[in-house]
Amino acid sequence: MLVCILLNWCPSLEKDWEKLIENLTKEGILRSPKVIKAMRSVPRARFLPENMQSYSAADTPLPIGFGQTVSAPHSLSLKTELGETWLQ
Repeated sequence: MLVCILLNWCPSLEKDWEKLIENLTKEGILRSPKVIKAMRSVPRARFLPENMQSYSAADTPLPIGFGQTVSAPHSLSLKTELGETWLQ
């Protein structure tokens, strides 16, 4: 786990994140190759406090401190897909 803390990323988190991306793609929420690539390039765990990183692939908002949350991945995906479509 020390390696995960030092690198701020773990192989087990990466697997879970990839599975979530695959599920969002199968559900039709993620469609654009550019958005899918972005989701793979920017893992959610990097934006979470250490005590919440193991939940990074949960498709739900998560607390990040000071009464704030990070959006659920499906919500972020939908918004990003809409923005990507609109910009074309």
